[in-house]
Amino acid sequence: MISKKVNLETLDESKKYRVGAYSARYIPKVKEKGIPKYEFPEKGMSPRAAYQLVHDEQSLDGNPFLNLASFVNTWMEPEADQLVMENINKNIIDIFEYPQTDKVIHRNIVNMLGRLFNGHHTEFMGTATAGSSEAIMLGLLAHKWSWKNSGRGTGKPNIIFGNDAHVCWDKFAKYFDVEARKIPIDKDVRTITADAVSEQIDENTICVGCVLGTTFTGEIDPVKDINDLLLGYKKEKDWDIPIHIDAASGGFILPFTEPDFEWDFRLERVKSINVSGHKYGLTYPGLGWLIFRDESDLPEDLIFHVNYLGEMEDSYTLNFSGGSAMVVAQYYNILRFGRAGYTGIMKNILEVSQDLAERVDRLGRFEILNKGERLPIIAFRQKKETGYSLQQLSYKLREKGWIVPAYCLPENAADIEIMRIVVRENFTSDMAAILVNDIENACHFFENGRKSETKKPCPPDDGMVHIC
Repeated sequence: MISKKVNLETLDESKKYRVGAYSARYIPKVKEKGIPKYEFPEKGMSPRAAYQLVHDEQSLDGNPFLNLASFVNTWMEPEADQLVMENINKNIIDIFEYPQTDKVIHRNIVNMLGRLFNGHHTEFMGTATAGSSEAIMLGLLAHKWSWKNSGRGTGKPNIIFGNDAHVCWDKFAKYFDVEARKIPIDKDVRTITADAVSEQIDENTICVGCVLGTTFTGEIDPVKDINDLLLGYKKEKDWDIPIHIDAASGGFILPFTEPDFEWDFRLERVKSINVSGHKYGLTYPGLGWLIFRDESDLPEDLIFHVNYLGEMEDSYTLNFSGGSAMVVAQYYNILRFGRAGYTGIMKNILEVSQDLAERVDRLGRFEILNKGERLPIIAFRQKKETGYSLQQLSYKLREKGWIVPAYCLPENAADIEIMRIVVRENFTSDMAAILVNDIENACHFFENGRKSETKKPCPPDDGMVHIC
């Protein structure tokens, strides 16, 4: 997210200032001009006025609990909230000042995740990140350096992933000068395939990206098929091409709901995995994790050894400073719930997502593309042509507070408009029933010009008594 300069010279005078009832109470001269919007105010204000201004400006934001577009967790237990506030002022990079957070809590979580992803027989290592985007970029950067050090290719390095992957994959390619070989998705098979990957591979391929929960439809790439393909290239041509798993959405679900499903370090070509703590890891934003299969998968020359504030530390990150609060919150969740707790939570979320998919399907209006069976993501399209788009339906649902995204699929399927719903822990079956009812009413509104449940309008006020 970026913002641009506002030209104050061309801006209407009335738009340069905030004028509001609350601020008028606390700032005597506010009625003369107001509080500047785009410049530092000359004087401050009372904490109550400042709070009210900021609070009220956010009043038009959507309700996070009704935001079915986002994977990001929106609720934690009071004890977790308390730990967040106790650690909100700690910079995690200051390991000399806060050694327990880094050397114990951070280290413990990396070990827990490494073993959760079945890295039992390797010297895995990892780090916390600002989110999965940073984790992906760091993982891919390591693979670029490994390719460079191997001497395998002499041309421009390339990376292979589906065009339904998160935008951070494109950012990595652009920022770090790597050719992006994007595989278009098919209208019927909305993931990459081993055959499609095979057509793009050469000696300059630094990595193949597989996604557990694609951005558009929440489907899972065939990791084992691609692993077997890369094993063949390693045997035949000695091309040591790794897989990076983007498990931002699925990494805290599948180990608990499908422990026998092989997508992780059990597969030889899987060399790095990212997961979002702030999604189904159940913390607030922003927290991601990057785990390497083996210490050798992170080239030594990418690690900075820094003598900072009294102690040597190893740094592999795109930033430096970072908050401790979410790392501590992650540790709380792991200790609080354990494997049994996470399994119960994730299975419950999947049950709600499947119930929602069944309810949407029973409307008879939509073709369900993802039924929320493996990951709690529902995707559907209209069965037949109507006089309204799913985007219009999305806008209509917004009137009820629901935030449900509608968009077209990427290249090769761009004529397909879908709606996607992400089910999180706070979303219940009762809420699912209300949402589906609101979807049906919105459809009736567009088809009939009014809501199906709307009663006939009352007659005019003619002095007679009418029952409406």
